[in-house]
Amino acid sequence: MKIQERITQLRQKMAEASIDMYWIPTNDFHGSEYISDYFKTREFISGFDGSAGTVIVTQEQAGLWTDGRYFLQAETQLKGSGITLYKSGQEGVPREIEFIEENLGRGQTLGCDGRMVSAEWAENMQKRLETRNGRLDLSRDLIGDVWADRPLLEHRKAWLLEERYTGESRASKLNRLREFLDKWNAARMIITTLDDIAWILNIRGEDIPYNPVVLSYLIVEKESCVLFAGETVFDRKSREALAKDGVFLKQYGEIISYVSLFEDGERILVDKHRINASILNTFSKKANIVDVVTPTVLWKAVKNPTEIANMKEAHICDGVAVTKFIYWLKQNIGKAPLTERTVSEKLEEFRRQGKHYMGASFDTIAGYAEHGAIVHYSATEETDASLRPENFLLLDTGGQYLEGTTDITRTIWLGQEASREQKTYYTAVLRGNLNLCAAKFLYGCSGAALDYAARRPLWDLGCDFNHGTGHGVGYFLNVHEEPNRICFRISGREKPAVFEAGMITSDEPGVYLEGKFGIRLENLLLCVKREKNDFGQFMGFEPLTFVPFDRKVIDAGQMDEKERSLLNAYHKRVFEVLEKYLEADEREWLAKECAPL
Repeated sequence: MKIQERITQLRQKMAEASIDMYWIPTNDFHGSEYISDYFKTREFISGFDGSAGTVIVTQEQAGLWTDGRYFLQAETQLKGSGITLYKSGQEGVPREIEFIEENLGRGQTLGCDGRMVSAEWAENMQKRLETRNGRLDLSRDLIGDVWADRPLLEHRKAWLLEERYTGESRASKLNRLREFLDKWNAARMIITTLDDIAWILNIRGEDIPYNPVVLSYLIVEKESCVLFAGETVFDRKSREALAKDGVFLKQYGEIISYVSLFEDGERILVDKHRINASILNTFSKKANIVDVVTPTVLWKAVKNPTEIANMKEAHICDGVAVTKFIYWLKQNIGKAPLTERTVSEKLEEFRRQGKHYMGASFDTIAGYAEHGAIVHYSATEETDASLRPENFLLLDTGGQYLEGTTDITRTIWLGQEASREQKTYYTAVLRGNLNLCAAKFLYGCSGAALDYAARRPLWDLGCDFNHGTGHGVGYFLNVHEEPNRICFRISGREKPAVFEAGMITSDEPGVYLEGKFGIRLENLLLCVKREKNDFGQFMGFEPLTFVPFDRKVIDAGQMDEKERSLLNAYHKRVFEVLEKYLEADEREWLAKECAPL
């Protein structure tokens, strides 16, 4: 069925339901970053398969909003669909809410699937619509009504993660949550974010691409808790272990009927930023709902000693794979036909040789030359560029291991002699990476304050990058994890998180020259305590990632003495960590790459 036919059918369903405008986000019932095929409603109705975007449909218009990562891709995929591309953040382009206010008449209805939007979003939208006598209808999954061959909602096998990996028992985490309930004098708390549930219960699964989580809901009560998941995802031994800790299973779809039985007046904790609107609307109007930030967001961000030790092991394993790959690529460029996709597959081969490798932590970004300037480029069969020995390959990639989650970017020079421009920008990005890693700061700092360390070398050149410098990373969980981040731009309802010892955060400055090349260099950093004195507790970072930077494009003359010292110390450590895992020719090459400037 063509996209235009799908939109025509959707409009028919809208008319039958007295819905004047329909909102189709990129989401699932849990607010996940990555979603399984069942939830790809925006892709179904528009044909655009980028990872971010929103479609709004009226009887006369249809529009797709997406960000700068996907402008070129969206323009191509929307051709002939009748859907207008709205380039988010560009001058003169209305935001989604502005479009709604301009195109939804007084007294008209905006519809969406209430399971696909947060309660916070729904409440804010309802308030806006009420000023125009409008209405928000959350009851209709109209895409499901027209998607005849919709993929099944899959519940794959799940398992329990042993305490030698988690460092804290399930019972201990549940006790912490019950103390939180007592603090708020509440009867129960509903948790719907999949990584929080996986962390609390020490469970992992395969229901979401790249994120080892289980499609589930969790209700924590005073004496026990209820986990809503697929009927057959846990084996008998796992179910018994869960029951021993007071965790009892119900089917995934029973969450609504269970919540509807709560007694009026019960004090119930929810996080409206995370719980979907349909669940919240199930509560009686007499329910005593308290909106709180899910406490495990911070708890799981601060890794315990076991998790930290394991993450270090995961990064050694990953560093070996990536370093071996870079050596292989340097030896084969110009000698064998290589493309963005084939080298991504080759890196995956190296990773699979590692102990306890469980798969990629996100879809690899391999951008050669001008493709590297597209921040979140994803090579397709049509765009798959051949690599030549004359430009950069930007490779942003990561792995999932039982010991932890990795995320690394290296920009690899494939030619002989780089231009002055290429060396200037590469070295500026490298300096930013090194300076952020070396930052020492007083406890209480957030990433908004630290961002300058990474951006200064680029700002000095009069350029910038339009993405965050750092994001939190989970422990064998989501590669993008709240609340820690490094970015001077502050958004969202929650205050910028203070950096705590044990947090793991990416360090990834970059620069992107359209039509030429892109450069990004990323390590993961562990936040640690430094000295404590009369001024307070000082903090800093230690690198977890050990993979060499590209010596051929480093201009030592741009670097001051401290920066050269930082690079030499880092490369010395890279060689010490990796040498015993390499073959003789690889070790010889690495010694040259890591030699002092």
